[in-house]
Amino acid sequence: MNFNKLLRYLTAILMVGVNLWNFVINDYAWPVVSKDGAYLMVYFVGNAPEEQTIHMAVSEDGYNFAALNNNETIIEQTMGTGCVRDPYIYKTKDEEGKDCYYIVATDMDAMQGWTSNHAIIFWKSYDLVNWEDEFVLDFRTFEGWEGCNRAWAPQIIYDETVGKHMVYLALSTWDDHNTPLNEYCAQHYYVYTEDFKTFTQPEYLYGRRGEVATNADGWTFTGVQCIDGDMIYDEKDDCYYLYFKEDLTQKIAYVKAKTPRDFAKVKDTDYTIVSLNYFGVEGSFMYNITGTNKWIMFMDEYSNGTFFAQMTSDFENFRQYRRALYSVDHLRPRHGSVTTISMDEYERLIDAYGVSEIPAKEKD
Repeated sequence: MNFNKLLRYLTAILMVGVNLWNFVINDYAWPVVSKDGAYLMVYFVGNAPEEQTIHMAVSEDGYNFAALNNNETIIEQTMGTGCVRDPYIYKTKDEEGKDCYYIVATDMDAMQGWTSNHAIIFWKSYDLVNWEDEFVLDFRTFEGWEGCNRAWAPQIIYDETVGKHMVYLALSTWDDHNTPLNEYCAQHYYVYTEDFKTFTQPEYLYGRRGEVATNADGWTFTGVQCIDGDMIYDEKDDCYYLYFKEDLTQKIAYVKAKTPRDFAKVKDTDYTIVSLNYFGVEGSFMYNITGTNKWIMFMDEYSNGTFFAQMTSDFENFRQYRRALYSVDHLRPRHGSVTTISMDEYERLIDAYGVSEIPAKEKD
């Protein structure tokens, strides 16, 4: 057992009393010890052009993240709008079986308006330091999507049923006839790829385009926006969960399906809300604490400038994680993602960019 792993276990033992009290009395999540490796978070930090860039932070325990590069831009974007939002990092293997990472993100400048973008952007890396193969996928190049006005928050999952990578995201178009009188109603669609250069025609994944709802002013309308999808595979039950922003309540909800494409069969209103916080949220993302059955869900409390964390072991029942025991708000992060990395990769990132100290915070 190396020193870092020993330190993690000793810290957990010292915190048993405090954590037991919070777990039993206050119904907080029990913080578990990460068994191996480290964690990398990618995110952006605001709506100004200079804030819509790729930022990164690292963590050894999965809860407390320290900024790389003094929390300044990591990847210099040269294509598309020059601005990037909602980055998602994905580990896979290249055509020769070599480990590599992709970042896919929304190619958008918020200062141009919320119906101004129609593309997503990719980068590829073998070492997490050098990023190459910058590529823009413009959805207006697809037949039937010439009026695309939103292409938001793309993510990637490998679909075993077809043997291809599924890139899924929220799309809307000025020419959408499925949601009458509501061209701003993004829904989830997907494309397949084998090389991240060629893609299939967009197909419907999941949404609420047929749902009839009434807002606080008494206006009844058809089609509820459905964005910020995060798909997780449950190995134990061999099924998939798709978490997304529930637009009417500003909460996070999920739907469940046997395969990724089966979400298209789920009824619009068959969702379950799971977020536990008070403020409106969006951009949720989940990751596993290595060596355990615990998953953390972070979500962007966009109106409050904070992140909220909750934990689950069954993907349906969650408990809040104490704010005093996780550190991300100092990064000023917006909708991002986390992946696990090796300790070698962790050290390589620190050597390349330097790492900032995590500010001390008051206990809640």
